[in-house]
Amino acid sequence: MSSFDTEMSFAGDEEFAKLLVRQDDVDLEIAALELARDASPSLDFAATRTWFDQRAAELAAPIARASDEQDLLEALAGCLSGTHGLTGSAEAFGSAAGSFLPDVIATGHGIPISLSLVYIAVAKRLRIPLEGVASPLHFLCRLDAPSGPLFLDAFSSGRVMELDECLDWLSDLSGLARQRLLPTLGPTRPRQIIQRMLNNLKAIYIDQDNWKPALPVQQRLTLLEPASYAQRRDLALVTLKAGHPDRALGMLQSCAKTAPSDDLVVLEKLIDQARVALAAWN
Repeated sequence: MSSFDTEMSFAGDEEFAKLLVRQDDVDLEIAALELARDASPSLDFAATRTWFDQRAAELAAPIARASDEQDLLEALAGCLSGTHGLTGSAEAFGSAAGSFLPDVIATGHGIPISLSLVYIAVAKRLRIPLEGVASPLHFLCRLDAPSGPLFLDAFSSGRVMELDECLDWLSDLSGLARQRLLPTLGPTRPRQIIQRMLNNLKAIYIDQDNWKPALPVQQRLTLLEPASYAQRRDLALVTLKAGHPDRALGMLQSCAKTAPSDDLVVLEKLIDQARVALAAWN
């Protein structure tokens, strides 16, 4: 077992384990809850799943009355955003809680991807094939209709857009041409969705110098991309910053063997820091 494998199995996380072997039959809500459990080890998944069940029960009659896919999405948004107040919040982007489904439900606020997963979880119970879309800068939901795909923005209180409107809006938001955006609007696989959630959490924790909760996030990213030098380098750095110089030293030395010249000076300094920290333990 290499230094990069140490304490990185997440053996109890069954859905995350499926992602590691690139299975597609992943329960996305459970996979997202597994990430939330890193921050709250005693997290009870049942409470969140029961909330989803309750919202689906509330929606059963409105969904039965819906005449088309547009009506389905508007009913979904009416319940989740209108009745239960789920919507986007600028503050959620700077807080890890904005990525965790139990916190999103409790506060009513989240970021596009976490809010979208709430919509997808409830829609799944109603047999509505709502899918996630990892569009640039802003995660969306997609539902295919006979007239073409519809897109739901969970962050904006469940706004529904047709393809042309969505392309125009994303082009204004991202500065990218419609032709470049179109290929990004297909359904996104669970593996990529979880990676996007992890990258969001990583950015938040590092920006806050909050290294201990950053460690399991970076461990997961490294397991998902074991051949990535950048992920292994970041794991070594986060492990050191999180207070584990003993584990970090071997990781840093391994990275230094294949590091590009731009990284080597920084890695050598980090190796020295790890050695100094270890000496202080003795």
